[in-house]
Amino acid sequence: MRLVLASQSPARLSVLRSAGLDPAVVVSGVDEDAVAAALIDPEPAELVTALAKAKANAVVEMVSESDVVIVACDSMLSIGGEMVGKPATAEVAKQRWARMAGSSGVLLTGHAVVRIDGGQRTKEASGTRSTTVHFADPSQAEIDAYVATGEPLQVAGAFTLDALGGWFVEGVEGDPSSVIGISLPLLRQLLAEVGVSVAEMWK
Repeated sequence: MRLVLASQSPARLSVLRSAGLDPAVVVSGVDEDAVAAALIDPEPAELVTALAKAKANAVVEMVSESDVVIVACDSMLSIGGEMVGKPATAEVAKQRWARMAGSSGVLLTGHAVVRIDGGQRTKEASGTRSTTVHFADPSQAEIDAYVATGEPLQVAGAFTLDALGGWFVEGVEGDPSSVIGISLPLLRQLLAEVGVSVAEMWK
Protein backbone atom coordinates (compact mmCIF):
# COMPACT_ATOMS: atom_id res chain seq x y z
CA MET A 1 0.00 0.00 0.00
CA ARG A 2 1.64 3.22 -1.22
CA LEU A 3 1.14 6.46 0.70
CA VAL A 4 0.49 9.59 -1.36
CA LEU A 5 0.76 13.00 0.29
CA ALA A 6 -1.58 15.45 -1.42
CA SER A 7 0.43 18.50 -0.41
CA GLN A 8 3.33 20.62 -1.63
CA SER A 9 4.28 21.43 1.97
CA PRO A 10 7.91 20.51 2.66
CA ALA A 11 7.14 20.62 6.39
CA ARG A 12 4.44 17.92 6.12
CA LEU A 13 6.74 15.76 3.99
CA SER A 14 9.54 16.19 6.54
CA VAL A 15 7.27 15.17 9.43
CA LEU A 16 6.23 11.98 7.63
CA ARG A 17 9.77 11.11 6.59
CA SER A 18 11.06 11.67 10.13
CA ALA A 19 8.27 9.35 11.33
CA GLY A 20 9.41 6.51 9.09
CA LEU A 21 7.26 6.96 5.98
CA ASP A 22 8.33 7.68 2.42
CA PRO A 23 5.29 9.13 0.66
CA ALA A 24 4.94 10.06 -2.97
CA VAL A 25 3.91 13.70 -3.38
CA VAL A 26 1.05 14.77 -5.67
CA VAL A 27 -0.05 18.41 -5.47
CA SER A 28 -3.81 18.84 -5.76
CA GLY A 29 -3.94 22.33 -7.26
CA VAL A 30 -7.28 22.93 -5.51
CA ASP A 31 -8.61 26.49 -5.45
CA GLU A 32 -8.88 26.82 -1.67
CA ASP A 33 -10.67 30.16 -1.82
CA ALA A 34 -13.38 28.69 -4.07
CA VAL A 35 -13.90 25.72 -1.75
CA ALA A 36 -14.16 28.01 1.26
CA ALA A 37 -16.53 30.38 -0.53
CA ALA A 38 -18.93 27.51 -1.29
CA LEU A 39 -19.42 26.82 2.42
CA ILE A 40 -22.12 28.70 4.32
CA ASP A 41 -20.79 30.07 7.61
CA PRO A 42 -18.70 26.98 8.41
CA GLU A 43 -17.31 26.17 11.83
CA PRO A 44 -13.48 26.33 11.91
CA ALA A 45 -13.08 22.53 12.02
CA GLU A 46 -15.60 22.13 9.19
CA LEU A 47 -13.67 24.60 7.03
CA VAL A 48 -10.23 22.97 7.32
CA THR A 49 -11.70 19.48 6.95
CA ALA A 50 -13.61 20.50 3.80
CA LEU A 51 -10.40 21.91 2.32
CA ALA A 52 -8.49 18.71 3.15
CA LYS A 53 -11.24 16.57 1.57
CA ALA A 54 -11.20 18.72 -1.58
CA LYS A 55 -7.46 18.19 -1.93
CA ALA A 56 -7.74 14.43 -1.38
CA ASN A 57 -10.59 14.13 -3.88
CA ALA A 58 -8.62 16.03 -6.52
CA VAL A 59 -5.61 13.76 -6.09
CA VAL A 60 -7.81 10.62 -6.33
CA GLU A 61 -8.37 11.62 -9.94
CA MET A 62 -4.63 12.14 -10.52
CA VAL A 63 -3.05 8.93 -9.21
CA SER A 64 -2.50 6.03 -11.56
CA GLU A 65 -1.50 3.36 -9.03
CA SER A 66 -4.21 0.85 -8.15
CA ASP A 67 -3.44 0.42 -4.43
CA VAL A 68 -2.75 3.64 -2.57
CA VAL A 69 -3.83 5.64 0.45
CA ILE A 70 -4.05 9.39 -0.08
CA VAL A 71 -3.51 11.83 2.77
CA ALA A 72 -4.43 15.51 2.49
CA CYS A 73 -4.32 18.30 5.07
CA ASP A 74 -5.19 21.94 5.46
CA SER A 75 -4.17 24.24 8.29
CA MET A 76 -5.51 27.60 9.45
CA LEU A 77 -4.98 29.74 12.51
CA SER A 78 -7.86 31.06 14.59
CA ILE A 79 -6.71 34.34 16.10
CA GLY A 80 -9.13 36.66 17.84
CA GLY A 81 -12.05 34.68 16.44
CA GLU A 82 -10.89 35.05 12.82
CA MET A 83 -9.69 32.12 10.70
CA VAL A 84 -6.58 33.00 8.68
CA GLY A 85 -4.51 31.01 6.25
CA LYS A 86 -1.38 31.98 4.32
CA PRO A 87 -0.79 35.74 4.30
CA ALA A 88 0.79 35.69 0.80
CA THR A 89 2.14 39.26 1.11
CA ALA A 90 4.63 40.89 3.47
CA GLU A 91 2.12 43.56 4.44
CA VAL A 92 -0.49 41.01 5.53
CA ALA A 93 2.14 38.95 7.37
CA LYS A 94 3.20 42.02 9.40
CA GLN A 95 -0.45 42.80 10.19
CA ARG A 96 -0.94 39.22 11.41
CA TRP A 97 2.10 39.42 13.65
CA ALA A 98 0.91 42.71 15.11
CA ARG A 99 -2.15 40.78 16.34
CA MET A 100 -0.38 37.54 17.27
CA ALA A 101 2.55 38.99 19.23
CA GLY A 102 2.21 38.30 22.93
CA SER A 103 -1.08 36.47 22.50
CA SER A 104 -2.37 32.98 21.72
CA GLY A 105 -4.15 31.36 18.81
CA VAL A 106 -5.57 27.97 17.88
CA LEU A 107 -3.98 26.17 14.95
CA LEU A 108 -6.48 23.81 13.30
CA THR A 109 -5.37 21.15 10.84
CA GLY A 110 -7.98 19.22 8.88
CA HIS A 111 -7.06 15.74 7.62
CA ALA A 112 -8.63 13.57 4.92
CA VAL A 113 -7.62 10.00 4.08
CA VAL A 114 -8.86 8.07 1.04
CA ARG A 115 -7.98 4.41 0.37
CA ILE A 116 -7.94 3.02 -3.17
CA ASP A 117 -7.88 -0.75 -3.76
CA GLY A 118 -7.65 -2.23 -7.24
CA GLY A 119 -8.18 1.22 -8.69
CA GLN A 120 -11.45 1.70 -6.80
CA ARG A 121 -12.12 4.10 -3.95
CA THR A 122 -13.00 1.85 -1.00
CA LYS A 123 -12.74 3.71 2.30
CA GLU A 124 -12.25 7.22 3.64
CA ALA A 125 -11.88 9.01 6.95
CA SER A 126 -11.39 12.57 8.11
CA GLY A 127 -10.84 14.62 11.23
CA THR A 128 -9.40 17.80 12.69
CA ARG A 129 -6.78 18.45 15.33
CA SER A 130 -6.76 21.76 17.26
CA THR A 131 -3.67 22.99 19.11
CA THR A 132 -3.20 26.18 21.12
CA VAL A 133 -0.08 28.17 20.26
CA HIS A 134 1.34 30.82 22.59
CA PHE A 135 3.30 33.49 20.74
CA ALA A 136 6.24 35.51 22.00
CA ASP A 137 6.31 39.29 21.71
CA PRO A 138 9.06 39.95 19.14
CA SER A 139 10.26 43.45 18.45
CA GLN A 140 9.20 45.21 15.27
CA ALA A 141 12.74 44.78 13.95
CA GLU A 142 12.51 41.02 14.55
CA ILE A 143 9.12 40.82 12.83
CA ASP A 144 10.42 42.83 9.86
CA ALA A 145 13.48 40.59 9.59
CA TYR A 146 11.34 37.44 9.81
CA VAL A 147 8.89 38.63 7.16
CA ALA A 148 11.81 39.64 4.92
CA THR A 149 12.97 36.00 4.82
CA GLY A 150 9.75 35.13 2.99
CA GLU A 151 9.08 32.15 5.25
CA PRO A 152 5.83 33.34 6.87
CA LEU A 153 4.20 34.35 3.57
CA GLN A 154 3.34 30.80 2.49
CA VAL A 155 2.45 29.12 5.78
CA ALA A 156 -0.80 29.09 7.74
CA GLY A 157 -0.93 31.84 10.34
CA ALA A 158 2.32 33.44 9.11
CA PHE A 159 4.54 31.31 11.33
CA THR A 160 6.33 27.98 11.53
CA LEU A 161 7.17 25.88 14.57
CA ASP A 162 9.96 23.86 12.98
CA ALA A 163 11.96 26.63 11.30
CA LEU A 164 12.67 30.35 11.79
CA GLY A 165 9.24 31.00 13.30
CA GLY A 166 10.10 28.70 16.18
CA TRP A 167 12.08 31.56 17.73
CA PHE A 168 8.79 33.37 18.33
CA VAL A 169 6.66 30.55 19.77
CA GLU A 170 6.64 30.44 23.58
CA GLY A 171 4.78 27.16 23.87
CA VAL A 172 2.22 24.74 22.48
CA GLU A 173 -0.72 23.08 24.21
CA GLY A 174 -1.57 19.93 22.29
CA ASP A 175 -0.06 18.16 19.32
CA PRO A 176 3.11 19.86 17.99
CA SER A 177 3.12 17.83 14.75
CA SER A 178 -0.30 19.23 13.94
CA VAL A 179 1.11 22.76 14.23
CA ILE A 180 3.76 21.81 11.68
CA GLY A 181 0.96 20.73 9.38
CA ILE A 182 0.09 17.07 9.91
CA SER A 183 -0.91 15.36 13.16
CA LEU A 184 0.83 12.01 13.54
CA PRO A 185 -1.55 10.76 16.30
CA LEU A 186 -4.65 11.71 14.31
CA LEU A 187 -3.24 10.35 11.06
CA ARG A 188 -2.47 7.00 12.73
CA GLN A 189 -6.09 6.86 13.89
CA LEU A 190 -7.49 7.77 10.45
CA LEU A 191 -5.27 5.25 8.68
CA ALA A 192 -6.53 2.58 11.09
CA GLU A 193 -10.11 3.56 10.21
CA VAL A 194 -9.41 2.74 6.55
CA GLY A 195 -7.65 -0.51 7.46
CA VAL A 196 -4.02 0.59 7.20
CA SER A 197 -1.47 -0.01 9.97
CA VAL A 198 1.09 2.77 10.14
CA ALA A 199 3.65 0.32 11.59
CA GLU A 200 3.41 -1.76 8.42
CA MET A 201 4.20 1.34 6.36
CA TRP A 202 7.43 2.19 8.14
CA LYS A 203 10.27 2.05 5.66
